[in-house]
Amino acid sequence: MFPIRDRLPTHRFPVVTVLFIAINIVVFAWQMLILGGGGEDALQQAVYTWGVVPARIAEDPGPLTLVTFVTSMFMHGGFMHIIGNMLYLWIFGNNIEDVLGRFWFIVFYFACGFAASAAQVFATWGSNIPGIGASGAIAGVLAAYLLFYPAARVDTLIFLGLFARIAALPAVLVLGMWFVLQLFNGVLSFGMTETGGTAWFAHIGGFVAGLILCLPWISKARRRRSYRW
Repeated sequence: MFPIRDRLPTHRFPVVTVLFIAINIVVFAWQMLILGGGGEDALQQAVYTWGVVPARIAEDPGPLTLVTFVTSMFMHGGFMHIIGNMLYLWIFGNNIEDVLGRFWFIVFYFACGFAASAAQVFATWGSNIPGIGASGAIAGVLAAYLLFYPAARVDTLIFLGLFARIAALPAVLVLGMWFVLQLFNGVLSFGMTETGGTAWFAHIGGFVAGLILCLPWISKARRRRSYRW
């Protein structure tokens, strides 16, 4: 299943969500310029420098090292990586910004991102593989959406063998299955500290943080529910 849009309107333009998307795109363009100018080695060095490296955090958990908890959130490993993350952020982030307000949405987003990186560091302690991407922070956004609007309809692309169709599914099904998939793959990957790929524990950590941090706004979200069940 792949969500493509939701049916929940916002009360105001999502300035912060758009800003986050723009920053991610600009940083990715910078990564591509490095790749074009310095080659693959230069890009890998940039990712290692600005990504979250568990082994480096273990050796030197100082302020400069922890800066990577921020910088890593705006870097991506390829076109599909950034396209998928930005689509999810656009679909679900605008509604969460609408409920939390711009300032608290910024705080919430970064807090979920930090929790995601921390979870990945502890799960892959000692690994030299850098972690990058906005998906940990976005996982927190998904958790808030699930808690605020479980019955909201999400138009989802469903693949059935060689065929595909779009179906309007409740958010609790789309996002609930997404989280179950993260848990399943996280368990399977536990202990594989030197294997690259998806940072499952970052997704789990960000999602759990999002569930907890969004609790103060539940009543406000309920008052804003204007869609049909």
